Amino acid sequence: MKSTIVLPVDPATPDPALIQEAALILRRGGLVAFPTETVYGLGANALDGEAVQGIFVAKGRPAYDPLIVHLADCEALPQVVADVPSVAYTLAARFWPGPLTLVLPRSQHVPLVVTAGGPTVAVRVPAHPVALALIRAAGFPLAAPSANRFGHLSPTQAIHVLDDLDGCIDMVLDGGPAPVGVESTVLSLVMPVPTILRPGGISREALEAALGAVQMAAQPFSIAETLTSPGTLMKHYAPRARLTLYRGSRDAVLPVMREVALYSAERGQRVGLLLAEEDLPAFSGVPATVQTVGTGGALEEVARQLFAALRALDHADVTAILARDFGAAGLGLAIRDRLTRAAAGNVVDVE
Repeated sequence: MKSTIVLPVDPATPDPALIQEAALILRRGGLVAFPTETVYGLGANALDGEAVQGIFVAKGRPAYDPLIVHLADCEALPQVVADVPSVAYTLAARFWPGPLTLVLPRSQHVPLVVTAGGPTVAVRVPAHPVALALIRAAGFPLAAPSANRFGHLSPTQAIHVLDDLDGCIDMVLDGGPAPVGVESTVLSLVMPVPTILRPGGISREALEAALGAVQMAAQPFSIAETLTSPGTLMKHYAPRARLTLYRGSRDAVLPVMREVALYSAERGQRVGLLLAEEDLPAFSGVPATVQTVGTGGALEEVARQLFAALRALDHADVTAILARDFGAAGLGLAIRDRLTRAAAGNVVDVE
């Protein structure tokens, strides 16, 4: 198997020659992983169905799960969207470039493989200099899901991409850690009320400030449906070990987690704990592998470290992971969503 080429690039001012090298691979129908502000994406020419099919093969991704199309700017919307409503431009002016994906009517120029055969397309403009430079150099929109094996933890560093896809893709542009750490918010504009299909890097509160009423889609979706957004299956973003998410007040949750961790360890489980730094004293003496994700009062840091911490627990070969919830305000909603799907719905509400 041929190893994947890795090109280190400056995340703020990427070398145009390196970007052109990656763009040439894309113009030839190849696959290039690249950093965005959310996670690393796996890019192919969004207007070339055969190139896009290569994404599904490399990731082991099922055909029913659609992809997000990445644009260089909102002026490119008519290239991939059949009818652009004025509200899309309003949101673009406020949140693009940035971690907001809009679901809109698909243009006939977009191959059906991109949209899982559905009538809508998910689009966004990423807020990362490397991503934007690559799209502009390629000269076409990029279909780009997360650059990992399907269903596995999302990659926030180039090494995570290689862990999953080395030898399966042509190139990785290594621009350092992704600054947001969780995927974009996906907002459908084809429903009577704007609807969040997947919470992410733009909070519900920010969208409501811009639009007024915003609703949450019913979850989880069934694979019997035509999915309109990636990341909406019940099990996703998952580590190898069984993960249990504990929700409730911190004072109620931590003693329960400690008791379960001790019980599990006594029965031969290799326990992993996903905690905030201030939680550590509650687990003194517990035989477990611990990964912290910053402090509970700094959700931006929790989001940024989340997937890397779960990957570290994977590498530690734990057999059970206990994680605590960080609430539903702001970025907490996206963090809760990722942990709920990583747990495949195995959630304990502690009163």
